[in-house]
This record gives sequence, C-alpha cells and structure tokens, in this order.
Amino acid sequence: MELCFATNNKHKLEEVRDAVGRNIRIISLQDINCTEELPETRDTFEGNSLQKAEYVHTHFHVACFADDSGLEVDVLNGAPGVYSARYAGNHKNDQDNIDLLLRNLEGQNNRKARFRTVITLLGTDNVPHYFDGSISGTITHERKGTSGFGYDPIFIPDGYQKTFAEMTLQEKNTLSHRAIAVKKLAEYLFLSPTFPSQTSSL
Repeated sequence: MELCFATNNKHKLEEVRDAVGRNIRIISLQDINCTEELPETRDTFEGNSLQKAEYVHTHFHVACFADDSGLEVDVLNGAPGVYSARYAGNHKNDQDNIDLLLRNLEGQNNRKARFRTVITLLGTDNVPHYFDGSISGTITHERKGTSGFGYDPIFIPDGYQKTFAEMTLQEKNTLSHRAIAVKKLAEYLFLSPTFPSQTSSL
C-alpha cells in the first residue's frame, strides 16, 4: 500500500516511516511534486490536518494523510497549541519558539504540558478518518539533547528522566504523541485491506 504523507518536514517523515514499518510505503510531498506551502488556517488540530489532507487530495489526486501537532502548556492556558510551529513568528524557527516559551515560563513552578497530534486520512473515496495521540510531560528549564525537532529538547515525558531530544528515534517512537496516532492509523489500514488508496483521476 502506498500513501502520501502531506508534510515538508523531513523529521516527521522519518518518524512516520519508522513507525509504520515496511508494509506501507510512505511517499512525501516531494515525491508527488508538491512544492507549495499547505494551508493551515483553522483553529483546531483536527481542522488543520483535514485542510492539508484535502488540499493534497484535491490537487494531486492521491490517497494521503496529514497531521497537525502542537504543545499545550497548562499554565499558558494550552498555548502555544495549534500555533506551536509559529509561536515566535511565521518564520517557524524551532530555536526562537523554544526561547519564547522558556521566557514565558520564567518563574513558573507548574511546567506541566502535553504534546498532541491529530492525523486525517483521506482515500480516493474522499471520506476523512481521524486518529489522535497525546503524551503528557514537563517542560524543562533549559535545552537537553540534540536529537528530534521542535520542542523536543525541553519536553520530558512522564515516567522518564530525559527529553525527547535525548532519546533515539526508536525510543521516541515507542511513546510519542505522533507514534500513538500513527499506530492507530496503521492498525486501521491493516484491518481495512479494501481502503481506497490507489491514485485516482477523480
């Protein structure tokens, strides 16, 4: 089975390919010659993931899935949330986003947070299927680790002593929010051999 993952993020692509294994071939936006920035104008993870999947499905006529993920910090009333990638501005710089978040948490004892993701799958029947995942943890006071991306260097999942950025990809893929959602996606596909995933002229 072949599916397009509607992302330009090579780190996300690597995580998902590792999580689903070899039974599902995951192709990228580059593989279908999609070079434009996908729209992300909704105010929920579900809305943004559906919007991106619909764009690729409509313009490139392939079965695809898209995700929208973010970090929700309790003391910041769920911010940065859906604006996680653009928290410090539309230039989407991971380091600037982390710097701003740590500044906004200065003096705060409550550093509880969670990563959330929603994946929307669209086959050639144009029916959306949703898969979600979340993991709770704590925001550190400084960066730790060099792996991963986004807020990984400052997020320690509950029950662990190291950040996502201190873990190997395989370690992270056993517990991350995206891994949980991708596992649900893979299980659905394995149980739905008739899922309409072939390229269609629509």
